[in-house]
Amino acid sequence: MKKIVKIKGMSCEHCQNRVEKALNALPGISAEVSFKKEQALVSVTGEWNEEAVTKAITDAGYEVVSISDKKGLFGR
Repeated sequence: MKKIVKIKGMSCEHCQNRVEKALNALPGISAEVSFKKEQALVSVTGEWNEEAVTKAITDAGYEVVSISDKKGLFGR
C-alpha cells in the first residue's frame, strides 16, 4: 500500500532529510520525501498507523496537511 502525505513547512533539503529520516525510522514504513512537492510518498509493508506517521512528522517540526491513497501510475 502506498500513501501520499502532504506536508507543510519544509523549505530545503535539510527539512526533507529530517522528515525522511523520521518516517523511515517507523517499522514497516519506507518513505521518499520531496520538499519541492511538499509531500512524502510512503510505502507501507505492515499495518498502516496514521497516528504514528503524523506524530513522526510533527515531532520533526512540520505539519501534516493531508494523507491520501496513491492511485495509478502517477498518483491520480
